[in-house]
Amino acid sequence: MSSPIYQTYARYGIAPEKGEGAWLETTDGRRFLDFGAGIAVNALGHAHPHLVEALTNQAGKLWHTSNLYQVPGQVSLAQRLVDNTFADLAFFTNSGAEALECAIKTARRYHYVSGHPERFRLITFEGAFHGRTLATIAAGGKEQYLEGFGPKTEGFDQVPLGDLEAVKAAITPETAGILIEPVQGEGGVRTVEPAFLRQLRKLCDERGLLLIYDEVQCGVGRTGHLFAHDVVNAEPDIMAIAKGIGGGFPLGACLATTEAASGMTKGTHGTTYGGNPLAMAVGNAVLDVVLQEDFLPHVRAMGLKLRQTLAGIIDSHSDVLEELRGEGLMLGLKCKVPNTELAAACLEEGLLVVGAGENVVRLLPPLIITETEIAEAASRLDKACARLEAEHLEEQTS
Repeated sequence: MSSPIYQTYARYGIAPEKGEGAWLETTDGRRFLDFGAGIAVNALGHAHPHLVEALTNQAGKLWHTSNLYQVPGQVSLAQRLVDNTFADLAFFTNSGAEALECAIKTARRYHYVSGHPERFRLITFEGAFHGRTLATIAAGGKEQYLEGFGPKTEGFDQVPLGDLEAVKAAITPETAGILIEPVQGEGGVRTVEPAFLRQLRKLCDERGLLLIYDEVQCGVGRTGHLFAHDVVNAEPDIMAIAKGIGGGFPLGACLATTEAASGMTKGTHGTTYGGNPLAMAVGNAVLDVVLQEDFLPHVRAMGLKLRQTLAGIIDSHSDVLEELRGEGLMLGLKCKVPNTELAAACLEEGLLVVGAGENVVRLLPPLIITETEIAEAASRLDKACARLEAEHLEEQTS
């Protein structure tokens, strides 16, 4: 019998049923060490007690009212995000793509109410991934995501990552701002040089443009800092976040300064589900944990441990691996074999990883990962690499 589900995913042949911390158990009883974390979503692992309690308590009170009414949890979560970022205001969404849509609309409306409705275009970067809506696939610019969906949504100009002169050349009287991921995730775990982000900030200030960060994947502690740009000294005007802020519950947000959001007045934007009481309860619970004094130092320490461990594995398996990329617990291994082969070999060894562009395999463990679990993951990755080496040697000699 064929599946009743859209055939848009190439799914692995396992069905997770339950999880705890960094571990998943499938319907047939197999256990996997999860270094994908739902593609950087499960920041606190599976079934984190504080998140479970927050969701369960809220579920017994109220699920949904819409944004026709006050949602107290929105005020508290927004205030905490404002207190810990550049932003003055927040708009809550259900996903990263929706947060990016809000960011794009916020930038366009800013120029519209400022008397420059012609300024609607955003400069974006090759290798970027901003979501799967018609606007965000246009922002990313990858042909494989654009093909077959009609004319590309107008308003996005891609330039090479790190090329300041190309950015300058792309600026026209229609340019509204610049949209960039401080660390590209889907694009191959490519970290943007801090100096380049500072140059973009300066350029935006000089040309009256808005700087927009996409920290959907690299934010909420993933790099060892609350947000990846925190150590760069180049704050944005607008930022989209999601994934980790919900810890597994669908939640995103667009954060902005008061000036940047000046065009977002009553009736200009909305959402039915965004910012619902369930999401707000979980988002606040995530911040309860992530904002603890010892949490981000733990992420940095585990990121360093994982980096050191992976460097040794690269040395031991230079026929399979060639480069380590990323920050904190957002790391990527550039492969010499197809990354799909390495991901499949890791699966056979009970380790879940995630593919990315430029033939990279991502390691995105939950931020609560321990040294013992890192050592276990390294052992399984080592075996996966050895498996591939043996297979390729057998092919060469047969």
